[in-house]
Amino acid sequence: MAKLAIIGGTGLTQLSDLTIIKRDKLTTPYGAPSADFITGEFNHKEVIFLARHGNPHTIAPHKINYRANIWGLKQLGVEHIVAVAAVGGITAEMVPAHIAIPDQIIDYTHSRLHTFFEDENYPVTHIDFSYPYNQKLRAALIIAASHANISISPMGTYGCTQGPRLETAAEINRMEKDGCNVVGMTGMPEAGLAKELEMDYAAISVIANWAAGKTEGEITMADIEHNLHAGMANTALLLKAFIDLA
Repeated sequence: MAKLAIIGGTGLTQLSDLTIIKRDKLTTPYGAPSADFITGEFNHKEVIFLARHGNPHTIAPHKINYRANIWGLKQLGVEHIVAVAAVGGITAEMVPAHIAIPDQIIDYTHSRLHTFFEDENYPVTHIDFSYPYNQKLRAALIIAASHANISISPMGTYGCTQGPRLETAAEINRMEKDGCNVVGMTGMPEAGLAKELEMDYAAISVIANWAAGKTEGEITMADIEHNLHAGMANTALLLKAFIDLA
């Protein structure tokens, strides 16, 4: 199996059942990554794990050094990335604690350092980003979910917002009209940077809450944590089945 990395988001700052082999504290031309890169054995196979928000969870989505994170993984020889992230559910099937494997993304972020191709050291490069997620990795995750008997949505459009605040009901209404099924804050520029470095990238979106305006009352952290507990338990089973089949 090609070298695999798992990037953990909110609710997954540590990968349970990972037997740690070593930790790499890397320096990159783009500054410091979010955390040490942890190499370990997960379900009898070697993986590299990175906590996107740091461990403990201290880095807000708009402050993450995405370039350092992706560059560091490339430096370690990673070829495949499975990125786990908590999201809000927009469309009816994206209920809390559900899992989606998105196939498209819309970027609503701004001011993030989003490319490696920005100075005289790199030629002007326009990557093809028609399909932001690697189709073979997505297919493998979908098959793994079936083997693990986990109900998922096998496609969907991820709308990436700037954060750290949650969205307004009007913003979510606009995003739904744009075709978004879930909303998160970390999908970009992470996916684009992986594509620039020719790394296969797929995402597991764990629905933590209904997006703004989709339910009565305010979104509370207590509700998010409750839903993430169930969603991340299924994510762990999905990852184990994915690695088993790799």
